[in-house]
Amino acid sequence: MEVKIIPSSSSFNVLALLLTFLLGISNVQADAPAAKISSKNYTNYLQKACHSTTYPQLCLESLSSYTSTFDTDYLKLCSTALTVTLKAASNTSSLVKALSKQRGLSKTEAGIIKDCIEETGDSIDELKRSLDAFGSLKGSSDIQFQISNIQTWISAAITDENTCTQGFDDRKISDEVMRKIRMEIVIVARLTSNALALINKLSY
Repeated sequence: MEVKIIPSSSSFNVLALLLTFLLGISNVQADAPAAKISSKNYTNYLQKACHSTTYPQLCLESLSSYTSTFDTDYLKLCSTALTVTLKAASNTSSLVKALSKQRGLSKTEAGIIKDCIEETGDSIDELKRSLDAFGSLKGSSDIQFQISNIQTWISAAITDENTCTQGFDDRKISDEVMRKIRMEIVIVARLTSNALALINKLSY
């Protein structure tokens, strides 16, 4: 499968600390000279790939610890991006569920959080379906159809994630609760958007 990467000049700031918390990213690097050279090559490859995403800096931050996993294999890069996104979504879902048990929530706040739990759950299901389909791409007799399904599921996941945060704008909710949930969901939505952008560059 030949893959073409179209560069983009978009750049956004990243909530690095929150991303590290959601993904458990480690910055441990190999000391051997040969490993450093390989790591640099992989990082350059990742930087080029991330230029095609909506949030290139977030793309780089979230995937830089996994360069040895995909090397310069674009299909593996896309799969890794989905895996990272699913992990972040699952961790965020756990955080939102924990907030739902917080004392002192108004009925409105409890309702919004309940809706958000359902929407993040739907998003996780769609990301899982996408990742499962990605695992069976090699050897598939209809790769184009499979990738089209993956794109549809990821797009639906983005819609679910955005719907969660839109609930804050439509109804009254305390700043503290809104801030805690919005920060996590925004990161997941951006990771999901990046994963879709990478997959959209697949040629088959």
